[in-house]
Amino acid sequence: MAKSDGPRTDLGAPVPKSLKDGGTIEPVREILWGSAAGVRKYETAEEVPADMWKLLVKLMVVQADTEFASIQQHRPWLDRAPTLEDRWIEARIVADEARHGLQACRILRDFGEEGQKMIDELLGKEEGHHKLDAFNMKFDRWSDVGAFTCFVDRVGVYQLRAFQECSYGPLARAMPLMLSEEQLHLNFGASVLRRIAKDEAKYYGDKAEAQAAVNKWYPRALDMFGHSNSETSRKAIALGLKRWTNEEARERFIQEVTPLTNAMGLELPPSDFDRHIL
Repeated sequence: MAKSDGPRTDLGAPVPKSLKDGGTIEPVREILWGSAAGVRKYETAEEVPADMWKLLVKLMVVQADTEFASIQQHRPWLDRAPTLEDRWIEARIVADEARHGLQACRILRDFGEEGQKMIDELLGKEEGHHKLDAFNMKFDRWSDVGAFTCFVDRVGVYQLRAFQECSYGPLARAMPLMLSEEQLHLNFGASVLRRIAKDEAKYYGDKAEAQAAVNKWYPRALDMFGHSNSETSRKAIALGLKRWTNEEARERFIQEVTPLTNAMGLELPPSDFDRHIL
């Protein structure tokens, strides 16, 4: 493997700088970090070590659950969004989330009866019974749609970036298209919030409503990264599945959204405001 100028972690080989910083690299067959760095990526469930098997299934169940829950949240706004263009983008988002859920389920199918059992349970999940708080909340106002896609979907992008070039080949190869499609969601959410905050009379709502939506969804977005001292996140790095700890990813997220929100004339609450998971 070519020498990298990227930083080393205490868990594996040097990670290319562009990848560690959230960018992309040319696809490679080798595991780039973790305890198995330098060997060929796992390509089938049969090759996956037992401890990695369990964690990979868990991660894919959470991933699929968020995608299907998001469909349930967005669906009522297909006919209620304020403009025709907004309705069209809502339809695109619902279609994307369905495809992403399907992608996660295809990976779960690799894991035989256990994976299929998880898929069956996922398809039967009703609103309000999902794993993460952010996906059990309804979109009561259009500003909820904007703040959710701006903040919560952005956390989802961080989770997908963490899987880029991970040690399980089928998952690593699924990332580029999923990340490309998610970019529409982020741009849409930021646009909706900006228009509510700055074009009140011409669009929808007002700045106060936009700020209330930020205060509602930003804490839930920060919670989505998980516990700061999570052993599971460190294990995922050691196994080559994820690139950042929960707290590292959360700090990157805060640094990204702070100037974005300020440019809208809105303010982020303190990072410990209304938090359920620290």
